[in-house]
Amino acid sequence: MSPSSSPQVALAFLAHPDDAEFLCSGTLMRLADAGWEIHIATATAGDCGSMTLPPREIADIRRQEAATAAALLGATYHCLEEIDVRVVFDKPTCQKAIDLFRKIAPSLVFTHPRHDYMLDHEQVHLLARAATFSYAMPNASSLPRSDRSMVPWLYYCDPLEGSDPYTGQPVQPSICIDVTEQIDRKIEMLACHASQREWLRQHHGMDEYIEALKRHGTMRGSLLGVEYAEAFIQHPGHAYPQSDLLGEILVES
Repeated sequence: MSPSSSPQVALAFLAHPDDAEFLCSGTLMRLADAGWEIHIATATAGDCGSMTLPPREIADIRRQEAATAAALLGATYHCLEEIDVRVVFDKPTCQKAIDLFRKIAPSLVFTHPRHDYMLDHEQVHLLARAATFSYAMPNASSLPRSDRSMVPWLYYCDPLEGSDPYTGQPVQPSICIDVTEQIDRKIEMLACHASQREWLRQHHGMDEYIEALKRHGTMRGSLLGVEYAEAFIQHPGHAYPQSDLLGEILVES
């Protein structure tokens, strides 16, 4: 299927609320502005994301923050409701991921890289691999299968700080997307996650939440000679589309 004929549905499938804002929200904005349907999903609601609030309370807060942020770009937010720092690739969780993909029928997916700083991210990577490959198979889910179901284009977002946690070496992306014009909207989306922003502001004595986003964007922007960018590696495995969809619609156009 060619990029021009594929359904224009993008899904960012990540571990925690605020991951999309850091890693791929600028690219999602550019896709949304081009008319794409956008979904943001997390495996967990981030129930370990507080030093003071109990799990259910902080999860409720973070779930709402994520939905509010997604709404800023007209996206729909979903959560698998797995437990923070205990995400695992097992049969029930894999089925939940497949069922979610079945409902959305994405043609383009963003997820975590194989190697990242915490295991939740690496387990979500495996879940995404399983769901992208199999959600279009008629027998993979009991949910209705959309006619637009397909093996989607798959891109891996940056690991934390753009480096491989097992080697310490920089990760070389296959494509970088200029998000300089989107940076203020990226910051606005990230700022919706006030529970995390305020904790870091109190802990660090500065707005580290926002500064970390800007630092990473600047680092990747330097590869393009622009102010801010987001970086990705395309998954080239068997059965996956081989053309560089992001390059064709956001770089070459």
